[in-house]
Amino acid sequence: MRLSPAVRMSEYFLPTLRETPSEAEIVSHRLMLRAGMVRQESAGIYSWLPLGYRVLRKIEQIVREEMDAIGCHEVLMPTLQSADLWRRSGRYDDYGKEMLRLQDRHEREMLYGPTNEEMITDIFREHAKSYKDVPRMMYHIQWKFRDEVRPRFGVMRGREFLMKDGYSFDLTAEEGRISYNKQFVAYLRLYARMGLQAIPMAADTGPIGGDMSHEFIILAETGESQVWCDSDLLNLDLLNAKIDHRDADQMSDVIGKVTSYYAATDEQHDQAKFESEVPEDRRLSARGIEVGHIFFFGDKYSTPLGAKVQTKDGQTVPVQSGSYGVGVSRLAGAIIEASHDENGIVWPEPVAPFKVALINLRSGDSACDAACDDLYAKLQEAGIEVIYDDREERAGVKFADMELIGIPWQIIVGPKGLANGVVELKSRASGEKVELSAESALAKLAE
Repeated sequence: MRLSPAVRMSEYFLPTLRETPSEAEIVSHRLMLRAGMVRQESAGIYSWLPLGYRVLRKIEQIVREEMDAIGCHEVLMPTLQSADLWRRSGRYDDYGKEMLRLQDRHEREMLYGPTNEEMITDIFREHAKSYKDVPRMMYHIQWKFRDEVRPRFGVMRGREFLMKDGYSFDLTAEEGRISYNKQFVAYLRLYARMGLQAIPMAADTGPIGGDMSHEFIILAETGESQVWCDSDLLNLDLLNAKIDHRDADQMSDVIGKVTSYYAATDEQHDQAKFESEVPEDRRLSARGIEVGHIFFFGDKYSTPLGAKVQTKDGQTVPVQSGSYGVGVSRLAGAIIEASHDENGIVWPEPVAPFKVALINLRSGDSACDAACDDLYAKLQEAGIEVIYDDREERAGVKFADMELIGIPWQIIVGPKGLANGVVELKSRASGEKVELSAESALAKLAE
């Protein structure tokens, strides 16, 4: 992944809005439209504009790194799939009208994929024949389509969306659960890297099928689900723990610890159990947003699709599988729901479109222009992503735009500060401002 390390706002397509669009019902939808991140093309379908696309790519990259770390390898499958494949699995009618069905010019029945269990199983079936070909894990990041009856909440419940869906193939159910556990821990880590505290909750498997499933929920006032949990879950730290994904016992221990705390959505909640297991001062009831869902479904797809391998003793058995989804485009909205204030978005640094906003308070002033040009070049040299507001606009407009788009740090350069040999460095999250030399500002941002 390569993103432009630096842009000038005078050359950047960033159509920010002062007024809140009337169609936006929730915070993330309002702010994504106002910040010029997306443009609605039709109900539940959006174009991702330069700023929003950068965030999307940042989220993707974190997902990729955590998948790669557990030995899950990236592929890319098409958006269109054969209807015959889904008929063979017996799932063609399960999605009802949510599935977009079409015919090509030869009248072959096709569908725009809402998920890829059938296709990846068929790919694996063709090439894997022996116990030596398992375990294997693969994933892709691809656009999906589900024809929601009532698309709403912007990218949170759209019809077209970007999703990471991963798949595991194992010889036995016991080995399949080891793969499931690797994905489980990777999910906890990838959300934490995005500045989110995702809570895993036992879930219904729905049309995917299987006997084990967890959804990952982040807390936000506008969440679609009511959740109950032990507040100690919000204090778990897996980023600083040394975890070896090849150590099955360690994976199991980590998951055992996490799932030992009470956590449930509406469908699974037991008030009596909640009150008996969780001390009163740790009982948390809140709204939550689903940002990921994982499933272990055994041979649900491998048996009807004929994905079998030969064991060491010569028997032929269906492989055991799981699937693992992350809503990549949904996460862009979910992060905003969890991290914003009255002025706009407050991006966690790992997913922010840029790390620094360089604000020239008096574009056209030779001293300000020279100082900003120097800082702009040095930020690039240091590998720090920067958006430089060099527009001939009032200071108030520049401040409002930078607060709205939520860049984590602002370097503010003005005539008065330069006369005193300082610039102002501001944290978007805390609002804290400090005056320091340009060199000190650069050193702090490079930490």
